[in-house]
Amino acid sequence: MDELNRKSVNEFRESEKTPVVVVLDNIRSMHNVGSVFRTADAFLLRGIYLCGYTPQPPHRDIHKTALGATETVDWRYFATTAEAVRSLKEDGYAVFAIEQTVGSVPLQEFSAGFSGPLAVVLGNEVDGVGEEALGLCDGSVEIPQWGMKHSLNISIAAGIVLWELVRARFK
Repeated sequence: MDELNRKSVNEFRESEKTPVVVVLDNIRSMHNVGSVFRTADAFLLRGIYLCGYTPQPPHRDIHKTALGATETVDWRYFATTAEAVRSLKEDGYAVFAIEQTVGSVPLQEFSAGFSGPLAVVLGNEVDGVGEEALGLCDGSVEIPQWGMKHSLNISIAAGIVLWELVRARFK
């Protein structure tokens, strides 16, 4: 770990975080949850909000993919995603759904112009971001896609979106 210049758990906890929170809206797969934890750790994010029936640590299937990130990344649970979005907005976050909607902004255009505290909502594997939460968001951001399938696994979408947001902040 020393050769890789990795932080210890304590160093991670004490580090200044990237002001981004990921909100998981009724995610079914524990492997997706674990993967998002691991990505949040990689990019030193402020935290993850787990909502609805999204699985919560500790669980071996989350841990299997997270590889210890559940010990480093702060997380909170909310009964509904709408409750999480309201809480984030009260705390001064802009909240955007990662969703294909009328008026959604392409990721590359969004990331270039946003610098404040930000939360991104990733929706259910089948149904996407729920309607109530979507209505509370400040807008929607989409990952441009050109193939037949116009959806990505949420762990892949999280990686793409979070990399683009972090990269844009540290150019």
